[in-house]
Amino acid sequence: MSRIVRFHRTGGPEVLQIDEIDLGAPGPGEVKMKVHALGLNRAEAMYRAGAYLEQPNVPSRLGYEASGIVEAVGSGVTDLKPGDVVSTIPAFSLNQYGVYGDTTIVPAHAVAKHPTSLSFAEAASIWMQYLTAYGALVQIGNLAKGEAVIITAASSSVGLAAIQIANSLGAIPIAATRTSAKRAALVEAGAAHVIATEEQDIAAEVMKITGKKGARMAFDPVCGPGVEALAGALGDQGILFLYGALAGAPTPFPLFSALSKNLTLRGYTLFAVTGDAGHMERGKRFVFDGLASGHFKPIIAKTFPLEQIVESHRYLESNAQVGKVVVTV
Repeated sequence: MSRIVRFHRTGGPEVLQIDEIDLGAPGPGEVKMKVHALGLNRAEAMYRAGAYLEQPNVPSRLGYEASGIVEAVGSGVTDLKPGDVVSTIPAFSLNQYGVYGDTTIVPAHAVAKHPTSLSFAEAASIWMQYLTAYGALVQIGNLAKGEAVIITAASSSVGLAAIQIANSLGAIPIAATRTSAKRAALVEAGAAHVIATEEQDIAAEVMKITGKKGARMAFDPVCGPGVEALAGALGDQGILFLYGALAGAPTPFPLFSALSKNLTLRGYTLFAVTGDAGHMERGKRFVFDGLASGHFKPIIAKTFPLEQIVESHRYLESNAQVGKVVVTV
């Protein structure tokens, strides 16, 4: 029997529980792995609450990112074998698979042999953050040297990955955070500039930084009313990537900024990368190269044992962290 985290109704962190389940053997094209660490994501908290892109069929598992060791492979799996040290890539529906637990079964296409230089905690903290940022900034946005990018929710794992990616390209990462409390941590993480949006006018500050040109793009998981100010901070033909709904409020369309600056507002999710085999392979190479060069280094905010999965989700939703929240198994 395996210890598997599930929820039998949607709601807050308290609905999570550890159930004893026999997962059985992996099916065709699947991999069964012993889990050593889990990387938590806000998408999973939204799914647990019934506020995600897809509604959960309860009782439901959850979780996109895990690292561990392959125990068994199903028929048709040829590039992985028992004993391989691996991590999972978010390339599946949470209504079909979930990795929270001490064992998991996932599709083989969503499993990668991660660099041996990474700890299990670090390996569970790379794919969601780096591939999400890569898809928008690199694959779609073609961010280039000298261009400014505004990164909101900058202290999140994806925000920190975006800062690292921008620096690796020679771009100018402008971190946006609500207050000055995380300013020093964001500067230490590589932000060229930090703007506290509850204390400063983001559009005015970005115009100062860029010599009135505006930023080339903004990368925003918050959305809501703040989109108006972000649009005002962009330059001509700028791109505003909208990849989340953390504000929990309606998102207005910034019509006059969009018209006057020829802006593109682009809805985006990680699945634009992981849903296409070619895109995902290029993204994996980009991440591996960044890890090998030292440009990319996952930042872990706090770790919890599996028995404290409820507390880990409470901390995830507190917005107190700088970096990834990890659960060890």
